Amino acid sequence: MTSAGGLDALSHVLAPLPADLPATVLVVQHHSPDKTSALAEILSRRTALPVRDAEDGDTLTPGTVLIAPPAQHLLVTSEARLGLIRSGDLPPARPSADLLLATLAVTCGPRALAVVLTGKGTDAQAGIRAIRLCKGTVFAQSEFSSEHSGMPGAAIDTGLVHRVLPLHDIPNAIYDHVRALSG
Repeated sequence: MTSAGGLDALSHVLAPLPADLPATVLVVQHHSPDKTSALAEILSRRTALPVRDAEDGDTLTPGTVLIAPPAQHLLVTSEARLGLIRSGDLPPARPSADLLLATLAVTCGPRALAVVLTGKGTDAQAGIRAIRLCKGTVFAQSEFSSEHSGMPGAAIDTGLVHRVLPLHDIPNAIYDHVRALSG
């Protein structure tokens, strides 16, 4: 989950992750709903993982990065498939990290991992509550290592974050966590 300053943070997190990562990476990057996004194309040049925009009906496939497209909210359905809905006017953050995390929590329970990176606002705050309620895990980028500390700071303020990490430690923490879940 990221907003302002997110491209650099996402690149830093995704670059060292191996192609055989035993998890699907779902990305919500706030952006204007009326513009196309080159995020998938840019990130695909910076990681060994295949990266593309999510499509309605996609399955959660380990070792893949799927990005919420502009003007659409990304949801995880009970069949571990992805759903897309037009963002409309609410909530104000588009696409919404809160909606993705709430559906991820219900579907994946203790296997869900939320990582809140740099960004403005409080999107993801309600979603991490759902993740924790369903026994999932939450990491947040440290405020001092964030270009914009609003989103990670709001997550940290909930008291529900398991680990607050500088940006350079997040890739290893993700890898170690998902390896422990898969093995």
